[in-house]
Amino acid sequence: MNPQLETDLRAWVEAGALRPLDLALTHFIGKETASQNPALLLAVALVSERSRHGHVCLDLQACLEHPQSLLTPAFTEDPAPLHQQLANWLPASTADWVRELLSSPALSDARNGTTSQTASPLVLGGTPARPLLYLRRYWQDEQSVRQGLQARLQGHYSIPETASQLIASLFPPLPEGIPQPDWQKIASVIAALSQFAIITGGPGTGKTTTVVRLLALLQGLQLLEGKQPLQIRLAAPTGKAAARLNESLGHNIAALQLDGSPLTPEQQTLCRDQLPKEVTTVHRLLGSQPGTRHFRHDATNPLGADLVVVDEASMVDLEIMARLITALPPQARLILLGDKDQLASVEAGSLLGDLCEKAEAGGYTPATQEAVLALTGEPLKDPHSGQSLTDPQGSPLQQATAMLRHSFRFDRHPGIGQLAYRVNTGRASLKELQACFDEDRQRPDPSLAFLSITEPQDSAFLSLVTRGYLPYLQTLEEQQPAAGASQEELDTWAEAVFAQHRRFQLLTALRQGNWGVEELNAGIYQALRNTATGRRLLPAGQPLWYRGRPVLVTRNDYNLQLMNGDIGICLQLPGPTPEQPGPLRVAFPDAHKGVRWLLPSRLQAVETVFAMTVHKSQGSEFNHTALLLPPHDSPVLTKELLYTGITRSSEQFSLISSNRRVLEQLLLRKVERASGLNL
Repeated sequence: MNPQLETDLRAWVEAGALRPLDLALTHFIGKETASQNPALLLAVALVSERSRHGHVCLDLQACLEHPQSLLTPAFTEDPAPLHQQLANWLPASTADWVRELLSSPALSDARNGTTSQTASPLVLGGTPARPLLYLRRYWQDEQSVRQGLQARLQGHYSIPETASQLIASLFPPLPEGIPQPDWQKIASVIAALSQFAIITGGPGTGKTTTVVRLLALLQGLQLLEGKQPLQIRLAAPTGKAAARLNESLGHNIAALQLDGSPLTPEQQTLCRDQLPKEVTTVHRLLGSQPGTRHFRHDATNPLGADLVVVDEASMVDLEIMARLITALPPQARLILLGDKDQLASVEAGSLLGDLCEKAEAGGYTPATQEAVLALTGEPLKDPHSGQSLTDPQGSPLQQATAMLRHSFRFDRHPGIGQLAYRVNTGRASLKELQACFDEDRQRPDPSLAFLSITEPQDSAFLSLVTRGYLPYLQTLEEQQPAAGASQEELDTWAEAVFAQHRRFQLLTALRQGNWGVEELNAGIYQALRNTATGRRLLPAGQPLWYRGRPVLVTRNDYNLQLMNGDIGICLQLPGPTPEQPGPLRVAFPDAHKGVRWLLPSRLQAVETVFAMTVHKSQGSEFNHTALLLPPHDSPVLTKELLYTGITRSSEQFSLISSNRRVLEQLLLRKVERASGLNL
C-alpha cells in the first residue's frame, strides 16, 4: 500500500472516522489481489465505512460531489483536516474511478443487470451514469429484495363488486368533522388487490386499525368464495413493537363491525376466530439460529403462511427483509406497515423510506381509481387539499402503496401534530420551530415546551426530569401491598407502577458522553435521590439493583420470553415487617399474562433506562416525552430523529436544546442512505 495512504487511513481510524474493521478489510483485499492501487483501496475503506452509517453501497458520483459527507470523526469536532486528506486521494472523475476499479479482480461489474459467478468481494452496480459500489453481501440482499418484490407486484387479485357490502360493514362512515375520503378504507382495498402492498402513515393515523380490518376483509372474501381461511402471520422487528401490536390486536378485533355484511353469523364468528391473535419478531418468525446469520426458514424450507404482515417496517434492515422474502412461499402475500418518515433501521438500508419515496403523491392510474371507486365509493384525492392523486404514468409500486393522511391521535393535542408535520416536511426554519413553542403568545400551546440549557446538570432540566419520574416512584411506594399480599394484588401494584412510568420518558440522540444515555442515567439517579421520595427509596451509591430501577432489555432472550426493547421495573416485594423488606424482583408487563416477575440475576442484557436513545424508543408511545439535543453537531442529528422523538408523545412534548446552530443544522439534515433499490 502507498505509505502515505496507509498513514492517512490510520489517522482516520485514530480520529474515529474509520473502524479498525474498515482498515483490516482494506489490507486484506490489497494483500489478496496484490494491489497497490490507491483508487481501489480507498474505495474499499469507504464502502466499508459507509455500511457503518447504514448505507447499502458507496455512490461514487456523490463521493466526488460531496466528499465532506464522508469520514465523520468520533473523537474530534473538526473534520476539515480529514476531508482535505480525503480530497487528495479522490480520483478526478467518476469515469476515472470506475476504470481503476474495473482493472481489479476484487470487483465484478453488474451494471448490465448480471454479474460473474466469481465470488469477488466487491460488486459495481447501479448504472453507467450512476455507478454504485457494493460489498457483495449487500448487493445480493438488494437483488433478493428487488426481485422478490417485483415478482409480487405482478400478482393481482380481483375483488367482486358484491364485496362492497362487506367493505361498507367493516368501514362505517367517518365521524363528523373527519376529512374525507376514508383512506383507511381505500388502503385496505389497495392492499387487497395486490400480492405485495405497503400501508404507511404517521402516528395515530390508524395503521393497526386498518390492517385488522384488511385481514378481516381478506378472510371474509375467502369464506364468501367457499375457500379455506388464510394462514396469516404477524411480525415486527423488535419485541417492543411486537408487544405494542399485540396489545391493540384484541381491542381492534373485538371492535370489528361485521353486522350487515354478507357473512352469515357462523361465518362472522369464523372470520374473527381466524384472525391472528399473536405477533412475533421477524427473527423468531424466520427461526433465528443463535451464533449464526442463518435462519431455519429459507427458500428450501419456506414459511407456512399465505400472508405475512410486518409492522414498524421502517425499522427493518435490508438483510432481514431479504431473508424474509426468500423464506416466503411464491404465492404468499406480503404487507408492510409503518411510518415512512421515522428513523431508518440501525443496520444498513432504509427500505421503507426507499419504497415510499413517492407515496405522498399517490400516482394511481385510472384503472386503480376505477377499481377503488367501484368497491368503496371513495375518490383518490388528498383529504386536506382535495388534490387528485391520480397519474396515468403511475408505477406498479405506487398502485400497491397507500398513505394514511389524517392523524386521530393529535386531535386533542394538535400542537404536537403540527410540530411533527413542520419538521417532517423539511420546510420548518428555526424561527418557525421556535414559534411553535413561543410561550409569549396570547394562547400558548400547553402540549409543547422548549427549554434551553447549557449543561445536563442544569437545575431546570433536572427539575423537568424529576417531575416526570417521581409519580411512578411515589406509586411504587404508596401502593405497595402489605405482607402476605396475593399474586393478584402484587400484579395490580406493578401495573399501576407501569402506567405511571409510561407517562414520561427522556430521550436523547447519543449513547456516550456527557449528553449520552450512560452519563444521563447517573445524573438523573442522583437528582431523584435529592428528592424526599428518592431519599426514602433509592440507596446511596447507585448499586446495580435497587427498587425503582427501570431497565431496558437490549438483546432478545427467548428463554425468558423477553425481547429487545422491553421495559421492566425492579420492585421490592413486601416483607414481614418494614425493617425486613422482601426480595427484589423485576416486573415486566405481559400482554397475555399481565405481569411476569423475574429474579434480577437472570437478566443478563439490560441497562438502566431513565434516559433512552430515540432509536430505542421506536415502537413506543409515552404521554410526555422530552428530547435532549447535544451542544455539538453529529451525523445522527437529523430531522427524522426529531420527528421520531416528537411522535413518541401522545399528550406533551418538550424539546431541550443548548445550541441554536446545532438545532438549525438538524432541521436541514435529512437521512440519506445510498442504495440502488428502485422499483
